Amino acid sequence: MLRFWQAECSDDAFEKYSNRQNHFFCQATPGAGKTVLAANIASRLLESNMIDLVLCFSPSLAVAEGIKKTFSNTLKCSFSGELGSIGRSLTYQSIQFLDEGFWETLSKYRVFVVFDEIHHCSGSEVGSANVWGQQILTKIQGLATYTLAMSGTPWRSDSLPIVLAEYSDPDGELVVDYQYTLKQAIADKVCRSPKIVLVDNEHLTVTNDDEKQSFSSILEMLEQTKTSYQSILHNQEAMEHLLGLGCKKLEELRRIKSDAGGLVVASSVAHAHKIKRILAKKYAQTVSIVTYRHEEPLAEIERFRSSDTEWIVSVGMISEGTDIPRLQVCCHMSAVKTELYFRQVLGRILRANGIAPQYAWLFTFAEQSLIEFSEQIEQDIPTSCMFASVKMPIAQDLITAVKIAETKITQQTEDFADQRVMWDPKTKDGSTQVLDYTLDEIRLGSFKQRVIAAFTAREQ
Repeated sequence: MLRFWQAECSDDAFEKYSNRQNHFFCQATPGAGKTVLAANIASRLLESNMIDLVLCFSPSLAVAEGIKKTFSNTLKCSFSGELGSIGRSLTYQSIQFLDEGFWETLSKYRVFVVFDEIHHCSGSEVGSANVWGQQILTKIQGLATYTLAMSGTPWRSDSLPIVLAEYSDPDGELVVDYQYTLKQAIADKVCRSPKIVLVDNEHLTVTNDDEKQSFSSILEMLEQTKTSYQSILHNQEAMEHLLGLGCKKLEELRRIKSDAGGLVVASSVAHAHKIKRILAKKYAQTVSIVTYRHEEPLAEIERFRSSDTEWIVSVGMISEGTDIPRLQVCCHMSAVKTELYFRQVLGRILRANGIAPQYAWLFTFAEQSLIEFSEQIEQDIPTSCMFASVKMPIAQDLITAVKIAETKITQQTEDFADQRVMWDPKTKDGSTQVLDYTLDEIRLGSFKQRVIAAFTAREQ
């Protein structure tokens, strides 16, 4: 049975195709069920004798395999591209390797072509298109009877136009035929509500030529030194701390749903193996690992999908479109810091698999770009972001400082809840120190700056 949004979008697409318009663009948040939608539209076109064959293109083998299974189940026939099959699921990479005989055969039939995650293909014309965009413009656009383009994140980091997309003039806004936002998906219980935890450290020290520099945040350290974000990702203590937060949260979730799983997005194969050792040895977790160097990565993903293994560590294999509903926690430890990639990674843990309210927990470091992306998500989904496990020394009265912070925060939101400050007033040197400062259901963007400003004002 289709979800309401899928049924509504399917009706809109079918009506447009019936009115002799051959292209439809659907923007639906990651995890909403775009593949099921596309399979339903294909089924309706086949039943109405408007098409003969279906072709699907997507950015990875894992996604292509998932599309193959969904279309085969929905259409109740083979979707392997072999004799007697109703269609085929391919990657964008494969388009350039299909021979002329393939295209000549297709030209004799009415073909419905589905482009999943179309934002990977750029170009409004052949001369300005990327390789995948060129293939679509030269080999598919004129061949297809009807086309369906889908994306959960319809923009590109290079700001180039998406192939087959329309943009408003003069604003340059993407024009879509149907939109289904994350906010709508959460309200419909189609997606989990995101909780993005940005981990910072207010006691950072960088040693260079026997000279020590101290910093009060990751941002400050990155701005004032030559330290790279990559070095933070590979720092043993930082890795253990971030993974520890993820393990603690996953343990809580598995008490409710025993097969809840976690994903770690690593920056390299070596990094992935280091992460696996920490999870297995320090935190006694069961761990799978899948990278582009695996001989059978799809088989490894499928084993994890149907098991109760706690974690899967990935390098470039579990990204957009990969459907593993039991994933509910993610540690984002990739060096890629684009908004497109950030939202796609978050999308891997958003797909709901139950009726009760659910949360998707993403842990990452408080780097400038990642903070900004989190704030953008929070604008649509208030209370989705927070700082966690921030260590903050306070020289004088802790209670007064917390009251100042609370006053500042409540000016911005009525939903101030679950603030928890854990501290030890009897430290060895006699000073007062906050040991674990966590904030839930609080606006992130202005929060940290307001708290720091309040503390600074008190000390002056």
